[in-house]
Amino acid sequence: MNPLWLSLATLISTAVGGLCALRLRARLHLLLGFSAGVLLGVVAFDLWPESLEQSRRLSGDGQIAMVALVAGFVLFHALKRGVLGRHAHGDGGAAPAQRAVGTVSTLALVGHSAMDGVGIGLAFQVSPAVGITVAIAVIAHDFCDGLNTVSLMLLHRHSTRSALRMLALDAVAPVLGAASTLAFSAPPTLLAPYLGFFAGFLLYIGVSDILPQAYSRAGPAAAINLAGLTGLGVLAMYGVVHWAA
Repeated sequence: MNPLWLSLATLISTAVGGLCALRLRARLHLLLGFSAGVLLGVVAFDLWPESLEQSRRLSGDGQIAMVALVAGFVLFHALKRGVLGRHAHGDGGAAPAQRAVGTVSTLALVGHSAMDGVGIGLAFQVSPAVGITVAIAVIAHDFCDGLNTVSLMLLHRHSTRSALRMLALDAVAPVLGAASTLAFSAPPTLLAPYLGFFAGFLLYIGVSDILPQAYSRAGPAAAINLAGLTGLGVLAMYGVVHWAA
């Protein structure tokens, strides 16, 4: 089976997830709690274990993965603070800063989605069976990618039209990533730092961006519900990763 056909299924899955987020925007704080859990689940059960495994293959320990994780976390923190600081002292005030942070955060997810497509293509280079297994996992969690993309855009004061444009970009990213693997084979030495770096990005987005915003919108009364939804998001990704393994 051609990886491009399976990557088209990820496009549909991402689009459906994003449209669900638009439909339920009145309960955005609940979606944000679930989205944060999904991101934490992706880091804990997918990106980080794979990064550690690849790092140990290269050097016998997990130092490459750990350095990449910290670098991704710190870099995104620096980007966010730089954007907020620049706009906060300018004429535009807080709204442009929020929109800029939302754009940067969502582009990180788009980059991750593109690499999901690359992952499908490279898995097919190993064998069709491995490729199909990886594709199933990507299709399942790309629904949540679409959900996260739209939630982040709405959270940071973007319009519905802007959220839909970014959703379209996120949906097509895995297809482009899979198509790119028809022209190259990635060296294994890049896998550990890439996976660790994006794990740091997503960890920061989930813990330091989405969750605080969700709790500030919900108020104390909904804190338990939000914690439960975050845990449900983590468990959902645990199920997806282990079912597809």
